[in-house]
Amino acid sequence: MTGLTFDVLKTDNTARTGRLTTAHGVIETPAFMPVGTAATVKAMTPEAVAGTGAQCILSNTYHLMLRPGPERIERLGGLHSFMNWPGPILTDSGGYQVWSLADLRKMDENGVEFRSHLDGSVHLLSPERAIEIQHMLGSDITMVLDECTSLDADKDAVALSMQFSMRWAERCKAAYEERGGYGLFGIVQGGLHDDLRVESAEALKNIGFDGYAIGGLSVGEGQEEMFRVLDGVVGHLPQDRPRYLMGVGKPADLVGGVLRGIDMFDCVLPTRSGRTNQAFTRHGALNLRNARHKEDLDPLDPECGCPACTNYSRAYLHHLVMAKEILGAVLLTWHNLHYYQDLMAGMRRAINEGSLDSFAATFEAEQHTLTAE
Repeated sequence: MTGLTFDVLKTDNTARTGRLTTAHGVIETPAFMPVGTAATVKAMTPEAVAGTGAQCILSNTYHLMLRPGPERIERLGGLHSFMNWPGPILTDSGGYQVWSLADLRKMDENGVEFRSHLDGSVHLLSPERAIEIQHMLGSDITMVLDECTSLDADKDAVALSMQFSMRWAERCKAAYEERGGYGLFGIVQGGLHDDLRVESAEALKNIGFDGYAIGGLSVGEGQEEMFRVLDGVVGHLPQDRPRYLMGVGKPADLVGGVLRGIDMFDCVLPTRSGRTNQAFTRHGALNLRNARHKEDLDPLDPECGCPACTNYSRAYLHHLVMAKEILGAVLLTWHNLHYYQDLMAGMRRAINEGSLDSFAATFEAEQHTLTAE
């Protein structure tokens, strides 16, 4: 594959730094991608998102196909122009949202027919249509369409679903139009079963992709099980291609993922938490509704350079939260995204210096220095 260029720059045990070059810029890895599901990172301008250090954002096929529609976005110049984000964009294929949001009517080899959660209208999303939509959006990184399974599904059901997803992946590859600077990622499935994960990884390698995502995790299995699955599958993915852990996660999940060789992450947690009064800091999470903050003139995190920390006190943020002022959600989201990017930059430096284990140990110790909030 020649669509994307990925260079591994430095390794520290299993962890590595890399450079992923796309049509709209370079992504230094390990990287965290803020989620802009509906062509917006909630409560943030694109300029503010870039100011946090974010290099790439994620948007979503399912939501954009329903509103405003990919044809309209294409007529308006593509997603980059439409939302005023000049950097790389990765688009999820919509498989997870069909599973989690839509009223599912029928799924077969042809695709998935579902009713929109917005207005009940009926849509068919096939592997070919998922690729077509992402092409119209102008995605730098396109994801294959896959089927998601519940955590409690038995192994036989998970195996059938995984094999189904691999057939769809092959069709996505056939439908994808290769272009310089653009790429297609496959998605490893297989639930919590090591042998199914390996089977899926091998099937995707045989098809050949620009990058390899690990899907179907962070769905309630717990961190220990997630790390166990990663330990079993990462070694079966190509060393010269980026590895993307989808929908993950908490700061400790990012550190654990990087230690295991993951290069890319996305999650709604920092933005959703910002809208629900929670701030992530180097010393643990803070609930800004807690009365202990109402006369606290300290910043959220004295080591953070975001606008919330440099210009406002915990007392003011507490006031905004209690008064339900929109600015509270904006500032907490801004801080959380800044913190996540600082965390990723710190891990990149540590890998380059060969000190990631020490970084992880310090991170773990510092995360528990706050009292329960």
